Amino acid sequence: MSSDQTIKLTVRDYYAGRALQADDLSGNACCDPADRAISGGNYEPEDLRWLPDDAQVFSLGCGNPIAMAELRPGETVLDFGSGAGLDVLLSARRVAPDGTAYGLDMTDEMLEVARANQEKAGVTNAQFLKGEMENVPLPDASVDVIISNCVVNLSPDKDRVLREAFRVLKPGGRIAISDIVVRGEIPDTLRSDLEAWSGCIAGALSDAEYTAKLQGAGFHQIDIETTRRYSLDSLCGAEDNAGYWKSLSHLSRQEQEEIVSRFTSSFVRARKPG
Repeated sequence: MSSDQTIKLTVRDYYAGRALQADDLSGNACCDPADRAISGGNYEPEDLRWLPDDAQVFSLGCGNPIAMAELRPGETVLDFGSGAGLDVLLSARRVAPDGTAYGLDMTDEMLEVARANQEKAGVTNAQFLKGEMENVPLPDASVDVIISNCVVNLSPDKDRVLREAFRVLKPGGRIAISDIVVRGEIPDTLRSDLEAWSGCIAGALSDAEYTAKLQGAGFHQIDIETTRRYSLDSLCGAEDNAGYWKSLSHLSRQEQEEIVSRFTSSFVRARKPG
């Protein structure tokens, strides 16, 4: 098995396990999207009131791509790594009544949660697809907007992900991605830590790398905006975060803090030439 396959299976199994923890997570305050260090505070409470609890509890992203996607009624939206469906359901409401929101996920367990949330929310213009963002099961030039929330970093083949995004976008289409972007070098021990891959850390790109890969896929009008920086003290919940950083445990706290501070939540925008 290749290292890329190992990473992908590790990530899939991790998020399948998260989906199976629905009952436990619902009662875990640290996993409330209002409190989580990475996903907390990304959404306005009034935007979430109509959504099922599971859609909110499973908000495992690092930003709010809906806030920057400028969605319009009638558009077709695709969410890479849709998880429990939060951003898909929010998008579906923005593009209604004639638009469609697709969620793409490789994890059966998350797709089951997302479809249940869709039914509870009564959203009819959304569809959840099983597949990988390296091989999107949609035709060329079929999507107006691609969103994603802390998922592109999980792929070991980001060039292929961005080429697929370019392929399925219509001319003039755009991407609006929230992701972890690193400002500086990452230790090799962290890059090779499978648990840190699942935690959106080991696979993070720098802004220069992100820009180069987007340009290589054909995108232009690229913009990367930092929205949040992290520290050791800001990371809530040992069960959520401690394992991601265990490969740094041999370092002093000051050294750990300096490395953690290199990671940011960022908005990544780009457009396919029209």
